[in-house]
Amino acid sequence: MYLISLGAGILAGLLYGVINVRSPAPPAIALIGLLGMLIGEQVVPVAKRLIEGEPLTVSWFASECKPKITGVEAKAPQQTAAADCEPGSRQG
Repeated sequence: MYLISLGAGILAGLLYGVINVRSPAPPAIALIGLLGMLIGEQVVPVAKRLIEGEPLTVSWFASECKPKITGVEAKAPQQTAAADCEPGSRQG
């Protein structure tokens, strides 16, 4: 894993050299690069889903990809008040 990380860092350094960006990159460029990395990580699950012939839906993207990109967990479905009143449900 360390060698892969080193290789990725060298590749990023080469890219910085080609586009003439100093290292460390200015904050805006660095943050956009990190966002690109997070988005790029989601190419694999999307490709797997397409290969398996499953549809890409907004709900799937929101539950599987969005939390990994934003760092915010997907919200669990909320229980409605009507469900609390069903027979057999315990209140207390």
